[in-house]
Amino acid sequence: MLKLEERGTELSLHLYRVFSKSFKSVNEHAVTGSKIQGFNPTAFAVMEVLYYKGAQPIQQIGAKLLLQSGNVTYVIDKLEAAGYLRRTPSPRDRRVIYADLTPQGRELMDQLYPEFSDRIDYALSGLTEEEKLIMIELLKKMGREAEKLAPQSRK
Repeated sequence: MLKLEERGTELSLHLYRVFSKSFKSVNEHAVTGSKIQGFNPTAFAVMEVLYYKGAQPIQQIGAKLLLQSGNVTYVIDKLEAAGYLRRTPSPRDRRVIYADLTPQGRELMDQLYPEFSDRIDYALSGLTEEEKLIMIELLKKMGREAEKLAPQSRK
């Protein structure tokens, strides 16, 4: 028979595997949608952050998407060259550069975002509204607690 702490560890490992597989399955819907629209998933994710949250410091976009700053800069360069976003220096801190959608980028996202939203809604259609709300709270709690326990070098 497993000791109580071994059982807790096994349960945590099982939760991690289930969470990872579930995320992968749902994420495939988002990735497929972005590829169909001609974007790589990272570029679409940057556009989605700016569409949903408005102008953002470039450094924060990378943190929100769990990307290295070099990757974000490369993607932003490509999106800027395509005319979908622009960089604007912060009026308060010249070290900070904001990225924001151009009117062309906003118009494109106005067209693409409803399909993206429907794709994600479809991927999560196996859950009721109440289950989605419960999962949101539990995942937020899990993330907050894991962040508190993160090594200082990662914060």
